[in-house]
Amino acid sequence: MSTPSSQSSIAGSNNHSFWMPGNYQPTVKRTEDAFQACNDIVACFQERARVERQYAQQLGEWSNKWKPVVDSSPLYGSLLKAWQCFMSSADRLASLHASICRSLVSEDGDRVRTWQKDTFHKKLFGGFKESQDIETGFARAQKPWAKRLKKLDKARRAYHKVSRKQQAAREREVHAHGNPDVAIDKQKKLQEERELAQQGAEKRVNLPPGVQVRGRYEKVLEEVNRYAPRYMEEMESIFDQSQDEERKRIVFLKQAFLSVHKHLDVTNNETVRAVYNELNDTLMAIDEHEDLRWWKNTYGPGMPTDWPHFQEWMPEKKNKRGKKEVEKKATIERSVIIGGVRVRAMYDYVGQETDELSFKAGEEFLKIEEEDDQGWCRGMKDDGCEGLYPANYVEAV
Repeated sequence: MSTPSSQSSIAGSNNHSFWMPGNYQPTVKRTEDAFQACNDIVACFQERARVERQYAQQLGEWSNKWKPVVDSSPLYGSLLKAWQCFMSSADRLASLHASICRSLVSEDGDRVRTWQKDTFHKKLFGGFKESQDIETGFARAQKPWAKRLKKLDKARRAYHKVSRKQQAAREREVHAHGNPDVAIDKQKKLQEERELAQQGAEKRVNLPPGVQVRGRYEKVLEEVNRYAPRYMEEMESIFDQSQDEERKRIVFLKQAFLSVHKHLDVTNNETVRAVYNELNDTLMAIDEHEDLRWWKNTYGPGMPTDWPHFQEWMPEKKNKRGKKEVEKKATIERSVIIGGVRVRAMYDYVGQETDELSFKAGEEFLKIEEEDDQGWCRGMKDDGCEGLYPANYVEAV
């Protein structure tokens, strides 16, 4: 036998049951909630895209700030290359995170927006067509059921009212029984009230219609139970339609989340792997022996040097650079010696090019042009051989 508290708890749970009138609203509201969830998803990952963009910018700024410091640092060899590799890796990672930002906005965000527009059809005066269709279906299925429940509740309350009267009459009769203060007529009257209340709570064909409350209650309950399968079938049919729409939403958003994960999951990104593999290889290539050897050969005892040795004195040889250009200049730029000046060679000279004059020390010949700004003169031997020679190798006779 259930107690009043247990009955009230059962009634409370029934009031929240899907099958009770109006309790389909959470299922109907699910459509609007899904639409709002799309807005929140787009806003959420747009903010994540801004985080990726800011991180890319900060990586680039960090790299640009430290590159000059690293390049001009006192480190050298493989150690310097390792430090520089951190900068180049940051540049590549900055480019990667900038591409993640673009993917989150232009691919994932636009994809959700497009699906949202195609899936949810707004009505002119608010709400969505999909939720209205589901709500209309539930309301149509529940209308006859709600009427039957209302009728059943009325019969139940009437029966419970009679039952309470019966219980009160029984308690009064028990209290009066054997009580010398209560007259016999009074006790008999209480007994009649209790019997009348009991008859009113039961179904008695020979009783007036007004006292057949229990029978009415049982009859209405039987009608409700007979209609319940049809009601459940209709409600489940509408619910299945809603579930099918929700299933499509879940499947799409799952794919959308997987796409976001693919863009954010740098652990499986080939570019990131290449960046960190290259960085690791560069760090592992740091070779203290090679670096010390390089320093020794560049700045230490291994440097080549010109140890002191005997050097023969040689007269200074003037630069002949540009002598051909000088030769090609106009005659007005040269001082031509008419008839020539007799000179004597003080040192041996062997011409290095075909337009140069070779001679021995003590040999005499004619200087036919004055010294140019490169320190060269033009001479002619007695046999007619003509060419350029260093002016400081001869003296006037």
